[in-house]
Amino acid sequence: MTKNEILTAAEKIFSAFTNYCNSINETDFFDKPTTKWSVAENVQHLIISTNTSTLAYTLPKFLVRWIGGKPNRNSKTYEELVAKYKKKLAEGGAASGRFVPKPIAIHYGKERLMQNWIKATTKHIAAIQKNSTESDLNNYLIKHPLLGRITLQELCYFTIYHTEHHLNIISSRAAT
Repeated sequence: MTKNEILTAAEKIFSAFTNYCNSINETDFFDKPTTKWSVAENVQHLIISTNTSTLAYTLPKFLVRWIGGKPNRNSKTYEELVAKYKKKLAEGGAASGRFVPKPIAIHYGKERLMQNWIKATTKHIAAIQKNSTESDLNNYLIKHPLLGRITLQELCYFTIYHTEHHLNIISSRAAT
């Protein structure tokens, strides 16, 4: 994908996720299944993840290079990155540490949480638009907690798919 295609895909999935969450009543939004995250916790997890990803596009390039190194390979395609992520999940990979959302109560407010989500996604899109060229996306690495070292382009792909993955989780739960 080109940078513009990435931005379009990100905007599309962020919008779909937002619209779906906004369609859920507040009680269901905060209702926690026994062994799963609530919709609110899924949103909180995505806020944490998206804000963390955004850092890779806002830090000075010399720091990104110092932390992640220089790629010795081409970026994977979107499909290859998604397949790698699905494989890691199938092997038992899961969110850990600071990426695990803390329990969130209804008094926090759905509107407030969704405003935080929109703020995170808006910053993410702006950071890629403003701070990354097509070349940058393939010439810098970051360390992903589950996928290891990935290029900034692969991080874009991850953020898009990760949002879709969580949209599928919460929408499939509502269908049952």
